[in-house]
Amino acid sequence: MMNLGFSPCPNDTYIFYALVHKKIDLKGLEFNFIIEDVETLNQLAISKKLDISKVSSHAYFYLKEDYVFLRSGAAFGRECGPLIVAKEEFSFKKPEHLKIAVPGRLTTAFLLLKIYLLSEFGAMFINKIKYVFMPFNEIMNAVKEGDFHAGLVIHEGRFTYIDWGLVKIADLGQWWDEYTGLPIPLGGIIARKEIAPHVIQIIEDLIGKSVKYARNNFDEALPFIKKHSQELNDKVITQHISLYVNSYTLDIGDEGIKALNELLARAERLGIKTFLPLGKI
Repeated sequence: MMNLGFSPCPNDTYIFYALVHKKIDLKGLEFNFIIEDVETLNQLAISKKLDISKVSSHAYFYLKEDYVFLRSGAAFGRECGPLIVAKEEFSFKKPEHLKIAVPGRLTTAFLLLKIYLLSEFGAMFINKIKYVFMPFNEIMNAVKEGDFHAGLVIHEGRFTYIDWGLVKIADLGQWWDEYTGLPIPLGGIIARKEIAPHVIQIIEDLIGKSVKYARNNFDEALPFIKKHSQELNDKVITQHISLYVNSYTLDIGDEGIKALNELLARAERLGIKTFLPLGKI
């Protein structure tokens, strides 16, 4: 029995529907499924409590000694990254006054925010901003209520921030694409290196088959997806899945591997050293 973690976001529940409900042949493998937000999964993986898990690409930097990054199940893509949103347009000219809500210390969103600010404004700038970590689904309301100058939104927030009366300050996915020419590596599935290579290959194949099953049986999978989603609007759920489940989900390919390596290498080259985990769960 292997502990397998994934998030309640529509793209993950879509990906793992067939695996959870044994709609495909599991090849004799047994899984204990753990559904948690990605930041919790990041910390659970750091604590080595998960054999297989969805994690942020940022968190993988701290996990690569013990885990391998699988080629299937990833959330990579073009112009699909986090957004900086606010109640109204504002300037970054006075960073010491800025307070930004962020969906977790180990999220790729936070790493991208730091790379963006450091690249555009410099080290002295980013160190003056106050970052407050909170659950991703609470950020837009907190920004709307005026608790923060801006918020970093992910997942469904990309499609619904306008409904909260917020405006887009920057699209970090678009910026990354223009900056690097590579897909944005938001997150993916990792597996313990202790797992035999042939079993890891089976797991990769099962994830790919699970994706294809959901694609062919979307109406069947939808109740499971909606059960766990923060957003119940069918249109938003479909937009979310269409954006984050793509060809890279079936196989990140050489381009995806290059993007993942570039993200981590760029952070190192820029001297970003403020991402150590808060502690083990």
